[in-house]
Formats: sequence, C-alpha cells, structure tokens
Amino acid sequence: MTDRREPDAPHAHAPHPTGPHEHGHSVYEPGEFLDAPPDEAIPEREVSLVRRLLNVRTIGSIAFGLVLVFLLFRVILNVDFSHTFEIMGQANLPMLLAGLLVYYLTFPLRSLRWTLVLRRVGTSVPYPAAMEILFLSWFVNCIVPAKLGDLYRAYLLRGNYGASISRTVGTIFIERVTDIVVIFALALAAGFWSFRGRNRPEVDALFLAGFVFALVLILLVIGLRYQGRRLTRLLPERVREFYERFHEGSTGALTPSVLLPVGAITAAVWLLEGARVYFVIHALNLTDMQLGISSSVFVALAASLLTAIPLTPAGIGFVQGGIVLALGLYGIEAEAGTAVAITDFVLSTLSVIIIGGALYAISPMIRRAHRAGAGGGDGGPRIAEPGGAS
Repeated sequence: MTDRREPDAPHAHAPHPTGPHEHGHSVYEPGEFLDAPPDEAIPEREVSLVRRLLNVRTIGSIAFGLVLVFLLFRVILNVDFSHTFEIMGQANLPMLLAGLLVYYLTFPLRSLRWTLVLRRVGTSVPYPAAMEILFLSWFVNCIVPAKLGDLYRAYLLRGNYGASISRTVGTIFIERVTDIVVIFALALAAGFWSFRGRNRPEVDALFLAGFVFALVLILLVIGLRYQGRRLTRLLPERVREFYERFHEGSTGALTPSVLLPVGAITAAVWLLEGARVYFVIHALNLTDMQLGISSSVFVALAASLLTAIPLTPAGIGFVQGGIVLALGLYGIEAEAGTAVAITDFVLSTLSVIIIGGALYAISPMIRRAHRAGAGGGDGGPRIAEPGGAS
C-alpha cells in the first residue's frame, strides 16, 4: 500500500482508510489486512466486530445462509420441531456436562499445537497467552462468517507480540491442512468400522471423495514445502514479501520433530470432538440409536467440515444439517437427529459465544492490540521477529 513511485519515502502512506487505498469502504478486507505495510497501524475501528456484524454484506450473507437452512429443515427434511424439543427436554444434565468438558479440553490441546508450530517458525509466545488468543479467535469465528476469526488471531498476535501477520496466517493454514487430513483419516477409519457389513454405496462414494481430497491437500503441502520458493519470483512485488512470510509460516514447521506431535495432538482433538457428540446422544436418552463411539466420531467429523462454509458464522445451520444427514445414514429419524444437532450447537458454538463474549469484554489482549492499532505502545510484551511484522 506504500506508493511504489516514491521509493525515497517509504513511510509516505497515511493510515488506512484515509490514505490512498483502493476500496474506499470502512473496514479492512482480508487481502488488505494481510497486505498492510509493517509500519502501518491497524486501527481498532477497522477490525471492529460491531462494524463487521453491521456490514451490509455480512448481514446479507448470514440472511441468505439462514434461508437455505430453513429450507433444508422445513422443506427437505420436514422436521417436526415440537417432537425435537420434546426429546431435548429429557436431556441428562451430567452427560451434557461431560460433553461440555471434553469439548473444552480441545482448547488447551489446540493451543499447545499452535505454540509448537509458532516456535518452529521463530515466534515464541507464552502458552497461556496463545490459549487466550486462540479462544478469542474461536469466539470471533462464531459470530462473523468466512473464518475471519483466523485473521483476528493474527491481528491479536501482532498487536500483543509484534508477530508477522502473514507468517501467523501461514501457521494457521498448516493447522487447517493438518485438521483436514486427520479428519478424513479418522472419518475413514470410524466410518469403515461403524458401517462394516452394510451395503451403502453413497457412503463408499463419500469415503472415496474424502480420500482423494486429503491426498490432494498432502501433495499441495509437499509442493509448497519443496517448490514454493520458486513461485516467489513470479509474483508481483507488492505481494512477494507477504508470500515469503506466509511460506515461512506454512512450511517452516514441516519437520518430523514437529509433525509427529502436531499430528498426535490433532488426532486427540478430533477424538474429543467425537466424544462430545457421543455424550450428547446419550444425554438425550437415544440409546435405541445403538451408536457407539466410532459412529459418533464419524458424525462429528463429517459435520465439522461444513464449518468452512462462509455464508454463516462457524457454518451455523449447515453443520447442524450435516449432523442430521450423517445420523440419517444410520437410520436415525430427522427429529431425533435435529435434537442432537441443536444440543450439540448449544454445547459448542453457543457456549463459546457466551464465554468468549465475556472474555472479549475483559481481555487485556484486546485492549493492548487496539492500543497498538492506534499507534501507541503500552509497555506490553513484544517479540522481535527477523524482517519486521508484515
């Protein structure tokens, strides 16, 4: 965003959006956020969650997604919600608390995984701070669409520790790839075991598509690891530095000493996600479903892939529809499946919105990042990264 025609004045640009930026609207778009120069502060108003929520495109995206969800449940599945709420009213509280506990155990594990990747690429962040930043990003993902919480994680890390935005996004990218590969591997194993002896061509097709997709991702990461540098000289100058740092963050941790623990932690995370669904099913006294832990893992993992749908925050509605459809593969009626989906939503997404909202209101991480965005320091912890914090 610096004017390339004035190389002798590298700091001539004004803070966004009053400077010569291309769009003219009031909030950073993801590409502009990542492309922000190292010396340009990112004001709080431009990453404001209120502004993002009240953005016309955000509102339109969520409204369109909710209309699709309504059509799915009322027209296609024809769910009788009175029966669904009757099932939910019989929930066993201790089993629900067990499901809530195993879900929140995933956050310490996710934070441990992230700190391992960050340290490998030269960014050392205290574990408690990493866990707070990660949970706040989860909260943002639950209230705004398009996984913008991942960019917010980079914003908080930059504002509190001076970390490179693009390198941080690279570490999150490698997290997501690891998640997808492990999800497909566990889903294939859980699905094979839970569907053994059953002739379900649609399930076989799903397994084949998952295997191909995971293989393509693995090949993509391998190519990025060994040939990614060659792409640098083909890129425009304005994105070259961003790509180099993204490449460092996304491939710097691809060593056996890091990949093995990261893979093991990721597997533990998703097994806990499956355990949450298992406890929800048993909390609703749906024991006649005869679904064991392998079936619960398959349902949780299949639905989790739908969180990537950018129309609604955390894929809300689509994930619940995925749970209902996945349970339908086991012959579960739509009303019972919807009861599982809504209860699971309360334990996971809604609880994160409530707890994360409280943390957002009191977190010193938020205030420190906002002060840094305003161009002022506060004496908070900082880290020095080679090459700046772009």
